[in-house]
Amino acid sequence: MSRIATRFGELKKQNRAGFVAFISAGDPDYETSLEILTGLPKAGADLIELGMPFTDPMAEGPAIQASSLRALKAGQTMAKTLAMVRRFREGDGTTPIVLMGYYNPIYSYGVDKFARDAKAAGIDGLIIVDLPPEEDRELRDPAKTAGLDLIRLATPTTNAARLPAVLDGATGFLYYVAITGVTGTKSVNPAEITPALKRIKAATSLPVAVGFGIKTEADAQAVAKVADAAVVGSALVAEISRFVDGEGKLSLGAAEAVLSLARRLAGAAHNAR
Repeated sequence: MSRIATRFGELKKQNRAGFVAFISAGDPDYETSLEILTGLPKAGADLIELGMPFTDPMAEGPAIQASSLRALKAGQTMAKTLAMVRRFREGDGTTPIVLMGYYNPIYSYGVDKFARDAKAAGIDGLIIVDLPPEEDRELRDPAKTAGLDLIRLATPTTNAARLPAVLDGATGFLYYVAITGVTGTKSVNPAEITPALKRIKAATSLPVAVGFGIKTEADAQAVAKVADAAVVGSALVAEISRFVDGEGKLSLGAAEAVLSLARRLAGAAHNAR
């Protein structure tokens, strides 16, 4: 079994939802980002989404856009992102890591080479925001050959006619985008996601993680009552930004603050049921 399937299986046996933490690789710099990444499992992250920095992250709100630009300015590349994961795997062989982002950096790297190198580095799955099911065959096939899960996105506008296309070829888990719009700009409404999750779960046995709009411990707890996992990204990267001044200088304490916030959010998700 893959690390993703194993982790969701463990969560199901424990009758609790998972906590998924998103950070942008290399934000605000390589070493601080690596410190946060390696600390997330002990802080309660059941899965980690690692953002691939990109100049035009069109689905992201201000916080994640800024984190991506900080990482690029600090010299982050795809090669460095994979190197971070290799470093992480030296001390953690069980926590699933999913690369999340946009297709351009993968295309530029070389799709087949990327799939092989990502798997070798210790990546478990991919979430590619701007690659719809009708156009992802050129990534889906190399990913499958390499043993990487291709995780699809469903949204509030994914109706019954569209859902089969989203689920066709999806593996690992399904990511339900809880709000319309970009990340970090609205708060999730649990009353709205409950019927959507029931409809999705009637169509697939894949676990469903819910993200976009989870900002607080109360949000994480509410979502964890109905979803298989709660995903938090903007709140964590916004915490990083508090330690970066207008000239890009980093002050002490960023990693500790982010991991403390992750710990609180994870506790809320884990104790929701």
